[in-house]
Amino acid sequence: MSQSDDGFGDARVDGCGHVANNVPDPRKLVRELNAFRDPRRSRSAWELAVTVVPFLALFAGILFAVQAGYLLALALTPLAGLFLLRLFIIQHDCGHGSFFPNRSGNDWLGRALGVFTLTPYDCWRRSHALHHAGTGNLDARGFGDVDTLTVREFSERSFLQRLFYRLYRQPLVLLGIGPAYLFIVRHRLPIGQMKDGWLYWTSAMGTNAATAILLLILGLVFGALVTTLVFLPVLLVAASLGVWLFYVQHQFEEAHWETAADWSFHDAALGGSSYLQLPAPLRWFTGNIGIHHVHHLASRIPFYRLPEVLKAHPGLKTVNRITPRQAMRSLGLALWDEDRRRLVSFREAARRAA
Repeated sequence: MSQSDDGFGDARVDGCGHVANNVPDPRKLVRELNAFRDPRRSRSAWELAVTVVPFLALFAGILFAVQAGYLLALALTPLAGLFLLRLFIIQHDCGHGSFFPNRSGNDWLGRALGVFTLTPYDCWRRSHALHHAGTGNLDARGFGDVDTLTVREFSERSFLQRLFYRLYRQPLVLLGIGPAYLFIVRHRLPIGQMKDGWLYWTSAMGTNAATAILLLILGLVFGALVTTLVFLPVLLVAASLGVWLFYVQHQFEEAHWETAADWSFHDAALGGSSYLQLPAPLRWFTGNIGIHHVHHLASRIPFYRLPEVLKAHPGLKTVNRITPRQAMRSLGLALWDEDRRRLVSFREAARRAA
């Protein structure tokens, strides 16, 4: 197998979760990635402007058109949803402290964007930090993850529990009902943080109040029906795409899971996150979040600098690389097979058990 100039081969993470085929030690790599950590104020301001301004203009245009009776304008909903998704990616970078150099700038921008994304910033930032801290750790599941059972755990559940898990893992639920519930219902309260202090209540209630005021104003100007017809579809397009991205970033066949005793942050970051190879337009709208293995290894790198990492370390393009078609097929994976050390489908798990 030939190596590229930076010492990488055609690399994936092996079945034991260790980086194989001449990929450098993740601990060494993360030190090298520190060179890409610093955000650039002018670039961040530009990325914010070219996302916020088109989103607001497009959203307003759809509202005016629908109010005037041009329902065909709703065909622009997916495009508006993509811009809203990009706003969430910027909010995501704020949560990692990687969009602006100073924390206060990141935090206040993140809170403001949460009004549009229906995501209480401080609540989300904490749960997402726990997700990063425990990715691939079988004993630290449940924080910002897509719930995943092992084959053994699934077999030990009751009939009703297995049925519920099967329903939960259905694509229609994961990418349809689930995102709607998450962004419209669950985010309205600091679920899992209700006893952790006033900050999380303030974040949830403050976001709710600001969003409600915004929708009330739009309802008074355009009417409640028009506002609902425009706002909800745009939100749901962004939510479903965002959940799909999150799913494929960690739910692929050769993922990485270990018990706490054998778990390593660096191995799990690189081995448990995919590189979703998207066409250029989708890379832009998704803020390069498909370069997720690099993001988990060095989350302080701004999203607009992630392509610089791949240019400097081209071998990373071969680590856990999946295409959109492969990502769609991964929706059939549902259980972690601890013996074979890979994600499997319900059918495959049942066939092996038989």
